[in-house]
Amino acid sequence: MHEDRKWFSGSWVRSRDNILIPRWLLWCVALPLVAALVCSPVAAQCDAYVAQNASNSTWVINTMTDAMVAVIPVQFSPIGVAITPNGQFAYVTNTGAVCDLCPINQPSSVSVIDTTTYSVVATVPVGQYPAGVAVTPNGAFVYVANFNSNSVSVIDTTTNTVTATVTVGTGPWDIAITPNGAFAYVTNYTSGSVSVINTTTNAVVATVALGGPAWGVAITPNGAFAYVTTPGSNNISVINTATNTVVATVTGGCGPTSVAIAPNGAFAYVTNSCDSTVSVINTATNAVSAIVAVGSQPQNIAITPDGLFAYTSNVLSNNLSVINTTTNTVVDTIQAAGTQPLGIAIKLRPEALTKSCR
Repeated sequence: MHEDRKWFSGSWVRSRDNILIPRWLLWCVALPLVAALVCSPVAAQCDAYVAQNASNSTWVINTMTDAMVAVIPVQFSPIGVAITPNGQFAYVTNTGAVCDLCPINQPSSVSVIDTTTYSVVATVPVGQYPAGVAVTPNGAFVYVANFNSNSVSVIDTTTNTVTATVTVGTGPWDIAITPNGAFAYVTNYTSGSVSVINTTTNAVVATVALGGPAWGVAITPNGAFAYVTTPGSNNISVINTATNTVVATVTGGCGPTSVAIAPNGAFAYVTNSCDSTVSVINTATNAVSAIVAVGSQPQNIAITPDGLFAYTSNVLSNNLSVINTTTNTVVDTIQAAGTQPLGIAIKLRPEALTKSCR
């Protein structure tokens, strides 16, 4: 929790009747508009949805208090999370398990969570070992990268059924959709490439070779560039989406995995799994401007809607690190003991009056 919240809970004044009352209550009474914004000092503005791989669940965390709002059981070994633009549903990929030694062969699926009731309202069968997941900007479709099936499943969010299956490269892992919704960029880990899908025809229209295993992907808010991590080379490739060519290569930390771009497009944040850091890339110069130490083996990262904080999921230390993007320092650590947090997505709550999450 923030130190400035002590102002609310720790400061008292005397009323005209010589009664001690909290200072924040005076604001609530005197200024209705301010009251609407601050009279619940610990009220959540945002929820963080975290796929807890080891506990077969998705945790919902109040970003203001770090308190757990809900634990939602999903299917086996969840890994990715994406939330619809209207904030009403979260789509969680469940990798499943198919092996001779597994006591039960678990199906691969996507759990659909109603964010109002914090409950699973649908389960959608997809390809084998679904990992990355992304929602189109209009909320109509969800694209799921199926690592073991070398395909992408397209889910209609109205019916929660798969309406198309697109063959891509080998070992598709992550996926991002351009802001105009026209194209989906899919990283192919094994074949070391990015497949570009036309979302109107659901056909692959380009393949960008990277020369090494491709992992995470994010697209700038203006749609001009896709940032792709290649863990084996410790590089981040910058793809021009107009030409689908690599126009820059940034050397990051050890084992870069996930990437997220600030809402204003100024910086890209990259988790480095084997040195437990986050590289901050200035997108104007494509140079690393800061390196932030976080928890052990960070895998995924998400940025709050206001761009002021970045959350990393740290698998080995079983916690989340909260980075202040103004100072590029860790300002909070949220424990998630024994759960192996992976995918993470952050949404504004329906009653939120601002985009501020903390």
